[in-house]
Amino acid sequence: MSYPFQIKSLAAYQLAYKKSVDEPEQFWGAVAENFQWRKKWSKVLDWNFTEPKIEWFKDAKLNITENCIDRHLESMGEKPAIIWEPNHPDERVRIVTYNRLHKRVCQVAQMLVNNGVKKGDRVCIYMGMVPELAYAVLGCARIGAIHSVIFGGFSAQSIADRLGDANAEFIVTCDGAYRGGKDIPLKSVIDDALIGNKTVKRVIVYTRTRTPVSMIKGRDVWWEDEMLHAEDMLEQNGKINFPAEEMDAEDPLFILYTSGSTGKPKGVVHSCAGYMVWTTYTFVNVFQYKPGDVFFCTADIGWITGHSYIVYGPLAAGATSLMFEGIPTWPDAGRFWDIVDKHKVNTLYTAPTAIRSLMGFGLEPLKGKDLSSLRILGTVGEPINEEAWHWYDEHIGKKKCPIVDTWWQTETGGCLISNLAGITPAKASWATLPMPGVQPLLIDENGNEVTEKMSMEC
Repeated sequence: MSYPFQIKSLAAYQLAYKKSVDEPEQFWGAVAENFQWRKKWSKVLDWNFTEPKIEWFKDAKLNITENCIDRHLESMGEKPAIIWEPNHPDERVRIVTYNRLHKRVCQVAQMLVNNGVKKGDRVCIYMGMVPELAYAVLGCARIGAIHSVIFGGFSAQSIADRLGDANAEFIVTCDGAYRGGKDIPLKSVIDDALIGNKTVKRVIVYTRTRTPVSMIKGRDVWWEDEMLHAEDMLEQNGKINFPAEEMDAEDPLFILYTSGSTGKPKGVVHSCAGYMVWTTYTFVNVFQYKPGDVFFCTADIGWITGHSYIVYGPLAAGATSLMFEGIPTWPDAGRFWDIVDKHKVNTLYTAPTAIRSLMGFGLEPLKGKDLSSLRILGTVGEPINEEAWHWYDEHIGKKKCPIVDTWWQTETGGCLISNLAGITPAKASWATLPMPGVQPLLIDENGNEVTEKMSMEC
């Protein structure tokens, strides 16, 4: 798969940035031509600042899963879409090709419909980092249901608050999840969250840890049984294919709640078309993705990083996305380096918190680990301090891998400010330059614009 919109030089970045600011509709219209649409837009951007109301790709019709899966099947159906590395290194790795991903997502779509889910319904997904989580996310998108993934570490009260705010009627969960040396009883937490809930109609439970759970008749069903039934129904039509629901460009794709660390959690809604174009554009450009590379984002899909750079961005680009169940320090602090060595990872995208944690274990966990496949490193989640940046550069990248320091938020859906790997300048602990289309404004503590220019010497 080629990427005509991939920026390949500093001069090309400068030209792209200028055009994105001077002629945004022409710029983003040209980028959007690289996606699959049921119906093209009547207007790229309809901006009414007084309401305010902003619509991207007005009147366009599409389904994001056709862009993430279907359009890749003919040319690279047997290419790995997802490599799943389980919590325990002795457990079997799963390699999910685009063909297999298509089959599973169609099954999940049929399973959801069988259980009463309709276009526009809200589906809460509370699962561990297993491939079925990705299938559930994409299955919702295929039928036009709005998914709301909740991080597997949240409490029953946190889940109850989010269920109520989203008015979710359906839940997909696991019996339990593995997180390092711990078993997290997800289904039990869901049961506690549903005490007094009168809205949720169905809970679908995937078997992961074989933790004993209570199943309430009429409400709770097993994933495995429902998937078999869905497969039988689809096979009656000759092949497993669930037609994707046609969505408007501005139809909601998902709701993702902020952590709530600074107040009441906010449900951020991302719509179908703009989010798809932005995540794919930023993925291809920030990480300078090359077809065939293995991209390893260590985030959890319960956060926006996992949505954008494990699922939607990489898959829309036809990439191979490595999905990790576990923590970086279990069963030892060499876990990430084992994975990089085993799967010949080309891009590693992780959090400064993880880097600082691994620094504390010294260099012993790195011994005997072949990291030569790495081409690009990245950081996300919070600013990275210079000491951690230099450790990452020297000991992981061997001073040969550009480090992209990405700045963005749940609200933005994708990177806003970042160097482009090996293309635009990098500087330790600096996010550097804005992405095309982004015009940052720096203000002081009083809300006044800071106009003094700062040096960006590298």
